[in-house]
Amino acid sequence: MFRDFFNRNRPDGQGPGGNGGPAQPQRPRRAQSLGSGFIIDTSGIVVTNNHVIDGADEINVILQDNTSIRAKLLGTDPRTDIAVLKIETDKPLHAVQFGDSDTAQVGDWVLAIGNPFGLGGTVTAGIVSARGRDIRQGLYDDFIQTDAAINRGNSGGPLFNLEGKVVGINTAIYSPSGGSIGIGFSIPSNLARNITAQLQEPGGKVRRGWLGVNIQQVTDEIAESLGLKGGGRGALVARAQEDGPAAKGGIKNGDVVLKFNGAEVKEMRNLPRIVADTPVGRAVPVVVWRDGKEQTLQVTVGKLPGEAQQAAATPPPANRPTELAGLGLRVGPISPETRDRFSLRPEQKGVVIVEVAPDSPAAERELRPGDVIVEVQQERVNTPQEVQARLEALRKQNRPTALLLIETAQGQRFVPLRLRGEKGSPG
Repeated sequence: MFRDFFNRNRPDGQGPGGNGGPAQPQRPRRAQSLGSGFIIDTSGIVVTNNHVIDGADEINVILQDNTSIRAKLLGTDPRTDIAVLKIETDKPLHAVQFGDSDTAQVGDWVLAIGNPFGLGGTVTAGIVSARGRDIRQGLYDDFIQTDAAINRGNSGGPLFNLEGKVVGINTAIYSPSGGSIGIGFSIPSNLARNITAQLQEPGGKVRRGWLGVNIQQVTDEIAESLGLKGGGRGALVARAQEDGPAAKGGIKNGDVVLKFNGAEVKEMRNLPRIVADTPVGRAVPVVVWRDGKEQTLQVTVGKLPGEAQQAAATPPPANRPTELAGLGLRVGPISPETRDRFSLRPEQKGVVIVEVAPDSPAAERELRPGDVIVEVQQERVNTPQEVQARLEALRKQNRPTALLLIETAQGQRFVPLRLRGEKGSPG
């Protein structure tokens, strides 16, 4: 009964059991996708999401009167999921204006316009549910959350305020079923305005500011170990890349960036967005917490490179392994033996962890054999004895925690460890 179907769709023309007629050529499959967008300039500039047009061989813009116009791609920015198109037509076009997304407040009414499920122009209403949402899509997440219904096909459409200005670009939804459950996310217009302006320039590329640091969140324990009042805030510099803008401006490993160009860094994820929006080549003031007090440095913002830079170091002399009392750690020098055992880089510098006791302070912080201690309380260490001496000095100062800079294959991070007065053994 299904022989004809199988014969038409199999390359060899053979159905089940090997019986069938001559092979029929298969037709090439043509895939289409639909999204939304909006015109920001009457010359034919259209804004949408990058994921709507990503990988497309042909892009067409369909106007409200169903006129279809071939579009030219001016540029894309995958980091913020924004794309800019250009259409040419003799028809008069109506453009919308970007508003100030920073003035949007939780509870403000908004309208989402788009093309859900390919039905055509559709308007949904809701409120701003939250601002500054991080949905783990990238370094520059700063989404407006709304309960205005956003469904498949709405991506790239505008989010209007009651003044008729665009305060967001509808981009993503949270939904177990694929339909709207009242949790949608839009790119703020103040971020989109800068990106779309750069994508319209010749070359269609985005120039972002670059500081050249690896950062991590400042927890309450890290803040306590650094003497930073007010709890965890700012961005902790785990590594200032060699010859990067930060290092040239005087920023060091262990500094906590509190303000950048006058903008407060309330938490770690604020810093990449603030730096990215700063013009390349501009010298700006940076307030850091160092040695128990605030210091202001002048840093010239660089251009974000394509690849991260790596720092180099020199290997230390060999020493015998040492037990760190009360921490559940046994550490050793970086020798040819430990370098081979833990697959350390030839230029690795510091003190390697060779054993971690279960249920110890080190195990609670997820330290593992093969991790390398680079600094103790923002001071470089090259031997196990230096680590031990630094910890004993902190105990004598009645410091509750010790701040260790740990390097792994994934990069560097600061780890606060509670100091214990009693002797202990990793084994």
